[in-house]
Amino acid sequence: MNYTLHQLQIFLEVVKQESITKASEKLHMTQPAVSIQLKNFQKQFDIPLTEVIGKKLYVTDFGKSIAEIAENVLKEADALINKTKDFRGLLTGNLRISSASTGKYVIPYFLSGFLHKHPDIDLTLDVSNKTTVLKHLENNEIDFALVSVLPRGLEIQEELLLENKLFLVSSTPKLQKNRSLIYREPGSATRSAMDKYFEDHTARKSIELTSNEAVKQAVIADLGYSIIPLIGIKNELKSKQMFIISAKGLPLVTHWRLIWLKNKKLSPVANAYLEYLRSNKDKITDEHFAWYSNFSFDG
Repeated sequence: MNYTLHQLQIFLEVVKQESITKASEKLHMTQPAVSIQLKNFQKQFDIPLTEVIGKKLYVTDFGKSIAEIAENVLKEADALINKTKDFRGLLTGNLRISSASTGKYVIPYFLSGFLHKHPDIDLTLDVSNKTTVLKHLENNEIDFALVSVLPRGLEIQEELLLENKLFLVSSTPKLQKNRSLIYREPGSATRSAMDKYFEDHTARKSIELTSNEAVKQAVIADLGYSIIPLIGIKNELKSKQMFIISAKGLPLVTHWRLIWLKNKKLSPVANAYLEYLRSNKDKITDEHFAWYSNFSFDG
């Protein structure tokens, strides 16, 4: 048997995507190149790894078992590379984090110092909606997730990083009556907060958008008003494109927190990052979020 690590990587991506086309996109390869490598890998087995029914590719039970072995082989190959660097005194490997969309204003500052200290670490940072983030976590595809609300049904551990304050905002200093409420999509933490706050206002007109950035622009364009995390509107408040409106029961306050599966065996890189956070998060908050921590609104 004469396979290459590259063939294993290609086969695993095909298994994951169940599509040669999608796998080629993920691998930044042409579709014919992926097909050729998959065919060469298949030649080493008498039993089919995949089958095509209609136009859809399916992974056989035998192929799934080979994929599990291939994944372990690639992990061991990475361990060999990392072990060599470890002996040089370098921390290496992959750090995989998925962040809820508003977390993009938070997580880079809690990563910068760590990555500068360990330049050989590869970072994968995915910024998605809450539903996707929790799916990545549940499927054990990431080391950590950054969320502002704890998930239900998952046993997790957490490290608190920063308060998440949500205010009612409008394009004018005073709230105008009969204006639309601008919501995030169902499943987002901000949407959950708004639903809870406005639960007695179901008759009011509403607009639904799929990102905090879209919500911000809609508020600025005077399409309505919304409850938005303060962390993402510093510049808009300063330029007076957006105004905080005094409202009973606001701000809503949660916490940005890094979470991970309770029984997950963290890699050396993930453990090192966790230790870094615990030692430096207060300093990071003081250096980069003083405006936020000290923010006050008197109405």
